Amino acid sequence: MKKRRTLEEILGSKINAEYSEQHAYIMELVGSGRIKPVLASKKNGKKPSLYREYWELEEKQDYSALKQELLFNLAPQINITYYQNNLVAYNKERKDVLQLSSFLQNSAALLTKQVSYNERSFQIWQREKFLLQGTGKKILSHCGLELAKLNCYSTAEPFAYFAATRAVPQKLLIIENKDTFFSMRKHLLAGNNQLLGENISTVIYGAGKRVVSYFQEFNASAEPYMLADGNELLYFGDLDYEGIGIYETLAESFAEQGEIKPFIPAYLAMLAMADNYKQLPPTKKDQNRNLQGAFFRYFPVNAQSQMQSILQQDLYIPQEILTISDF
Repeated sequence: MKKRRTLEEILGSKINAEYSEQHAYIMELVGSGRIKPVLASKKNGKKPSLYREYWELEEKQDYSALKQELLFNLAPQINITYYQNNLVAYNKERKDVLQLSSFLQNSAALLTKQVSYNERSFQIWQREKFLLQGTGKKILSHCGLELAKLNCYSTAEPFAYFAATRAVPQKLLIIENKDTFFSMRKHLLAGNNQLLGENISTVIYGAGKRVVSYFQEFNASAEPYMLADGNELLYFGDLDYEGIGIYETLAESFAEQGEIKPFIPAYLAMLAMADNYKQLPPTKKDQNRNLQGAFFRYFPVNAQSQMQSILQQDLYIPQEILTISDF
């Protein structure tokens, strides 16, 4: 990389020196390859003349020691081809590469036991976020190593749940809102084994939209009994665009692992309870109204009509319309 400098900038402290000394200084810099004249800038009209501007050139760096290091010092698992062709990149990433090399040379036995990505990242670089959130993946790529070689597992976002029993098969109910989750949990803790006429053994707090990320890694975060064959997953949320949208997104993202159905008795109970109120609350602003329709197909036609009528009037029914005495 080169920078364009005026003659005065290059002279610096020699700006007030005799012209003969200035000329000798500039010629020395030109001869050493540190600067070269900008021909278009023209000369200064003095004798001997100098150009008015010069290109300031970066001094060429000697990479011979790095070449030797790549050839003889790195762990054999590291493919050095990329860095041999990109010595500037190696010079920049050298510290991280040497840490990886040291780990592979001295601690490779640790790779036989699977650990989390952050744990492995700390073992190698003493920075727990470096592998996934830093430039760790790029370093691995430049070294010709696949991420899988580090033998790591993903960690899932933990979720809150209550299990009245772990006997299987069973029904597990995902609940959108915190108050309803606690009320249903309290109902089961009191010794009841049914919610709205259905045998429900486990309730899971979905925490609104976060439930989608929770269930992306459900197999990693769930207790073994939750994954048993024959289990049934149900969902219960607000009867509004957002609540239905959360269900549809969750059900679609989980489809390869299994079906998640709406908890029909709860939604029907919400509709029945709504008849006791003269006015339902207005739909919250900025909700995504583009529903797929997958939610409604589980319900009888008359219930579908009721729900769609409520939505079309820009109204909604919150889960909290039902209390513990209704379960």
